[in-house]
Amino acid sequence: MQLRGLFMVIITLFLSWSSQVFANEPNSTRTLLVWGDSLSAAYGISTDEGWVQLLQSKLENTEGASDIKVVNGSVSGETTSGGLTRFPAHLDTYKPNFVILELGANDGLRGLSVKAMRSNLDQMIQMAQKSGAKVALLGMHMPANFGRLYREQYDKTFVDLAEQYQLPFNPFFLDGVALQEDLLLPDGLHPNAKAQPKLLDNIWPIVVELLDL
Repeated sequence: MQLRGLFMVIITLFLSWSSQVFANEPNSTRTLLVWGDSLSAAYGISTDEGWVQLLQSKLENTEGASDIKVVNGSVSGETTSGGLTRFPAHLDTYKPNFVILELGANDGLRGLSVKAMRSNLDQMIQMAQKSGAKVALLGMHMPANFGRLYREQYDKTFVDLAEQYQLPFNPFFLDGVALQEDLLLPDGLHPNAKAQPKLLDNIWPIVVELLDL
């Protein structure tokens, strides 16, 4: 009986120690959520060719980032209003460690309220940060035919939010791609497969800052 009792004590202590060890082990996978529109949803091309998938491949071969899983929550045609509506469910489902916020292009192209766009982006930034995620912001510019005042207010929205929340920030995601016919689909708006590595190059510096690589 004494031996059996001693054996049970040893087993109990071992199980208790094991549970503590595994409980203290860090999660082996971190999640990066890309939250955007058609520019991030690989519109008109294969998903494998899109910059988001290229980012996943690059992270897998980057020291300090190979554990990161990229989740693409981007939807073609999405506005900041639609993104805000869908955002809480994705935060709950994926519990991302990092978020790249790329929304606003469709708000601008539709001439929607800049004030409303700012409010929507602001709320998403706050939601993500409250959930414990670090956020990076991708900005956009509107064509000259939208008028100087609208374009200035539109551009300022991204700059102000990035400064307010001290976010890794790219002011013009399509830099070097917009208006380049050889890098665009026939619609003249969406980047083609050839442009995707350039888009990744554009955002890579803020990814490095976001992930603290």
